[in-house]
Amino acid sequence: MAQNQHNIDYNKALLIDVRTPQEFAEGSAKGAINIPLHELPSRLSELKTDKPIVVFCRSGARSARALQILKQNGITNAVNGGTWMEVDKKLKTQR
Repeated sequence: MAQNQHNIDYNKALLIDVRTPQEFAEGSAKGAINIPLHELPSRLSELKTDKPIVVFCRSGARSARALQILKQNGITNAVNGGTWMEVDKKLKTQR
């Protein structure tokens, strides 16, 4: 079932930062894992979860592409969270 980003509890979701490892090291949303966009197709097996998945990046463009890859591979419990700062803010406001 497709998820709407507005009704997801980000604190209970699998948070995936699709930026480069260097960008991730400079800061990310708390609890996020780093799977760079170019590695995502080969790491889909790591995403088998019942939790909602939130993908994000610096501007929202790479996460939009990541969401497309996930959906093309049958992963429908994912949403584009936009930027890592937006995701981090939602984590703090949903506590």
